Amino acid sequence: MGDDRSEVTEATLEAEAEEARAPHAAEAEDPEGEKSADGHKVDQSVRKHYREMTELGADDPGEGRIS
Repeated sequence: MGDDRSEVTEATLEAEAEEARAPHAAEAEDPEGEKSADGHKVDQSVRKHYREMTELGADDPGEGRIS
């Protein structure tokens, strides 16, 4: 006999679809503010540091690993 708790119900699918449509904190709330950052220059030392940390993180196993 199968375990019916593993069955995905229509209610579950509807709830997941509703959640996917809802605004989330990770989404930009101000598209104009996001676009305004496009014209800014990044200091070369910041670029270098970012590259170094990205390379360091890529070799570090575990949570937060860049794949």
